[in-house]
Order: sequence, then C-alpha cells, then structure tokens
Amino acid sequence: MRFRHRAAAGFATLLLPLAGVVGLAAPAQAATTATATFTKTSDWGTGFGGQWTIKNTGTSSISSWTVEWDFPSGTKVTSAWDATVTNSGDHWIAKNVGWNGTIAPGASVSFGFNGTGPGSPSNCTLNGGSCDGGPTVPGDNPPSAPGTPTASDVTDTSVKLSWAAATDDHGVKNYDVLRDGTKVATVTATTYTDTGLTAGTDYSYTVQARDTADQTGPVSGAVAVRTTGGGNTDPGPQPGSKVNLGYFTEWGVYGRNYHVKNLVTSGSAAKITHINYAFGNVRNGQCTVDDTYAAYDKAYTADQSVSGQADTWDQPLRGNFNQLRQLKAKYPHIKVLYSFGGWTYSGGFGQAAANAAAFAKSCKNVVEDPRWADVFDGIDIDWEYPNACGLTCDTSGPAAFKNLVQALRAEFGPDYLITAAITADASDGGKIDAADYGGAAQYLDWYNVMTYDYFGAWDKTGPTAPHSPLTPYTGIPKAGFTASEAIAKLKAKGVPSAKLLLGIGFYGRGWTGVTQAAPGGTATGPAPGTYEAGIEDYKVLKGACPATGTVGGTAYAHCGTNWWSYDTPATIATKMTWAKNQGLGGAFFWEFSGDTSNGELVNAIHNGLQ
Repeated sequence: MRFRHRAAAGFATLLLPLAGVVGLAAPAQAATTATATFTKTSDWGTGFGGQWTIKNTGTSSISSWTVEWDFPSGTKVTSAWDATVTNSGDHWIAKNVGWNGTIAPGASVSFGFNGTGPGSPSNCTLNGGSCDGGPTVPGDNPPSAPGTPTASDVTDTSVKLSWAAATDDHGVKNYDVLRDGTKVATVTATTYTDTGLTAGTDYSYTVQARDTADQTGPVSGAVAVRTTGGGNTDPGPQPGSKVNLGYFTEWGVYGRNYHVKNLVTSGSAAKITHINYAFGNVRNGQCTVDDTYAAYDKAYTADQSVSGQADTWDQPLRGNFNQLRQLKAKYPHIKVLYSFGGWTYSGGFGQAAANAAAFAKSCKNVVEDPRWADVFDGIDIDWEYPNACGLTCDTSGPAAFKNLVQALRAEFGPDYLITAAITADASDGGKIDAADYGGAAQYLDWYNVMTYDYFGAWDKTGPTAPHSPLTPYTGIPKAGFTASEAIAKLKAKGVPSAKLLLGIGFYGRGWTGVTQAAPGGTATGPAPGTYEAGIEDYKVLKGACPATGTVGGTAYAHCGTNWWSYDTPATIATKMTWAKNQGLGGAFFWEFSGDTSNGELVNAIHNGLQ
C-alpha cells in the first residue's frame, strides 16, 4: 500500500514488550504518587532492549524523577536514550534529561536502553519510593500474577471465575477481580461469582493479587465470557456472510482524530465483519507493537469511549486495544486481526524470513500478550513486497513468503485467522510472479489483494489514470495494472477464489496542472492534499471535486486544474457485483477514516456483497 506511512504523532515511543510489564517494589522511604514499570522490548540472544515508563498517578505535577534498580551480576546497560543512566556495580540509576522531567497528573514518560546479559531488574525505586506507587515494607516485593481465570456456571446474568493462586514473599492478602478492565470485587479466595450481568453479552475478566502491604502485582491473562440468553442482539453480519474488512490505523487517533468509537457512531461497526489493526512493526526479525501509547495506554473519557465509561489511571489496559475490546463486546460478530508491516515497516520481513519459526513465535507473543489476548482473533502479514521492491528492495527469494506464512500457521494453529495483504501487480514478470502466492495460499484464510495505487502522481507529469481500475481500458498506461487481471493471475497460480478479497481505497489520487478532463492528460505535479500532496480522503473529494466520469470501473473527476480518481458508492456497487460473480470471498478497504461520518462507503460495500 504505497501511501501507508506513519503520520507524525508527537510521541517518542518504543517497541512492544515481548514479555509482560513488570512492576517492581523495593525498600522505600514513603509511598509515592507515581509508578515505574519495566518492559523488555526485544531480545536478540546476545542482548536485549528495555524500557522504563514513569507515570504520574497523583494530583500534582512531578518536576523530576530518578529510577533506581539492581541487575544480577553479568547484566548491564550498554546504551540509553531519553535518560542519563549511570551505575555503581550492579546498581543502576536513571535520571530525567532536561525536557522530560516534568510529568503532569495522569501523564507518563518513557526512556529506553540496550543491554547485555540474562537478568531482569529488581529492587526498583522511584524518587526513593516504591515503583508500584503503593505502600511498601523494606525488602518486600509485590506478588506474582495469578493464573488466567477459568469460567464456569455461566448463566444469563452470572459467571463463576476460578484461578490459580499468586505467590508473594510475605503472603497474598486478597485479589482484585476486573471486568473489562474495571475492578468489580476484592476477594480473599481464588474464586468469585460475578452477578447482575446482561444476557447474551460478552465480558472479559482478569485478576490481580495484593500482598499484605497492599502492593498489587501484574494482571493475569484474560478470559472471555459470553452470558447465555438474550437472543442474537448483534445487528451486524452473521457467520457465512461475505468478508467486509476494514483497516483501522493506529496513528489515526492523532491528527485524523479517528477513534474506535467512530466505527459505532458512523454505523460502520454493524456493516463490517473484520478489522485489521494497522500496523505492528517488524524489527530485528520479530513482531513488535509500534506506538505503545496509542495501542494500550491512551486514556479515553466517557464520551470518547465505546462503552461510555471513562478509563482510569490504574486499569490494566487502555488505548485502542481496550476500545477494540469494548467494540467486540458490543458487536460480537466482529473479528480483529493484528496487521504487521505495511509500506513503511516491510523492511524487516527479509530478516524475519531467515528464521521464520522465531518470527512466528515472536508474533504469537505479541498477539497473545495476556493483557489483550482476548482482543485479537488472528494476524495479518502486509509484506510490501516479498522478493521485490517497495520502499526497500527484498531479495529473500520466491519461497520466503510461503515459508513465513507456513511457520505462522504452525505456531498459531488451525483456529487463528492468518491472512496477508499482497500485491496486485499482474504485469508480465511483475510482483505477483516474484513470490509463491499459490503455494502459500494453503496456509492462509485469505489474501487482501491491494487492487489500488496502480497509478498516481509519483509520475508527476502523468499521464492521468485511475489508481484503482477494475478492468483494462483503451489508453491505460501499463498492462496488467487492473484488479481483474490481478485476480485472474492469482487464480491461475492456484489460489481459490474464496480466498481472494477485492481491495477498495477510501481515498483518491490526483494531479494538478491538468487541462484534459478525460484520462491520459499531462500534469505538472501532485494535486494538493490535506495530509500529503497527491492523495485525499473520499469524504473530502466527494464535495470538493465531484466525479465527472468513469473509466475502467472506477470514477474520475476534473475540477479546475486538478484531476482525481476515486471510488464512489456507485463504482463500489459495480465492483461488488463483479466480486460476487467471480466467487471472491468478499472485499476489504483502506481505511476507515477516509469515509464519511455516516459510513457511506462501508455501507456501499455491505449492500453490494449481499
């Protein structure tokens, strides 16, 4: 997807933990109003990456911070950023730099480092107090995570939960039971029956232990529960429907101000079947979360939240992941896949393919992280492009893609959705010919065939041409650059029709300096766009530059000296009819925020697939 670059978010973020976040307690002088948590962001055998996050849990600003911890002998920091890190033997001290010392109430900052050795931090202090923000006794560590709860005796309005006990050096006092991230009870036993629930509704439960000093440990894994009864209250497409999948961009919560709740208010949630959450990164041959703040830390107010409940500072999961959890509770028919790669982050796939089994294991660690394991139903690989050139050129060979997805299926097993977004270049000797997409199809549930971005203002002088043509037309600049030819070529390589989804762009591509209304005109460069020259959302173009014609099954528009091409509800209807006649599994689109506030294009895909 040529335009899938990450918008500047204004946050310095590190990569996803492959191990859980660990809060560490230590000898302290007094209770603090802040917490410090450690995350192991990566591990490459001879070394590892680490991140500390300091969060202000109080009501007044913190003006400076110092985090101290011990490493076992042989483990040390080799480089660090966003903090000044020193040591005395195995005792390590990190102090804020000038620009990140002040932390407002509810806010957080992070610093990272690279290290060597096998050990993990212990005896952490933050400004002389406990790193978990709670009361401590000198030498008292917090409890371990309890076992993931199991559910039994599920009724219309109640469920019984049971879990394995946590351990603690001074004894466990009780357990907090959390429903959808909010504490609903504190109990001394390792069982709890939650009552007063709604029939036919999805819930997610976790448990957190407290020790005798009232310190809390890590949250357990999550168990998903659906109460009985209630009938089918989900208004969305039901099992057996054609796939209607949309990409939700992680960075869209910033400049685009597009959030998971927008899927509800636009009516789109009731029309889609699947969401691809984009994008996870691929670094050092492993899957990682890209923007941890947007993914699982950003706090939502009640009016911004799908559930209508505000996030609290101490809940185990916030951000997009928690909002997706709430969306699935409201619309149980929706399945969510975590998509890795994209135009910007595909450079890491070549290294990943060199050790496909290790890559697959790292991806499962991310997708099944106990903090959000109930959110994701599968994984999507967006490698642009195997054994070919995208932002960078890959030379891993024609078998690399097949080997990669085979390893993913072996690691994730038969019950996970495993999909891939792939090229739609059907030219002779083009990108479809560069990898074994036919052989790889047996390991995948479907392909998202990126039947858009064929033509655009990267060719500054034109000729003007639609970026998402369905069929060839007289004068098309390059043979093989249409959706119909791409689908035909993939079928010829042995990919079943039902494993192919037709791609729709919720945006247009355009040139300026154009005098000719029909396709094939010359230009002087890319047309102005809100976020990037040469590209604009459908929701803007439908009013700013209405369609003046169609070519190759898609629309184009000439307004002033600008020339745009984009899909409309009418051209989408044509494409969906074609997809059904071809026996395709459905359609997908990039991406939600380009649509109108009432989900005009999502609705067109939904209606067209019926």
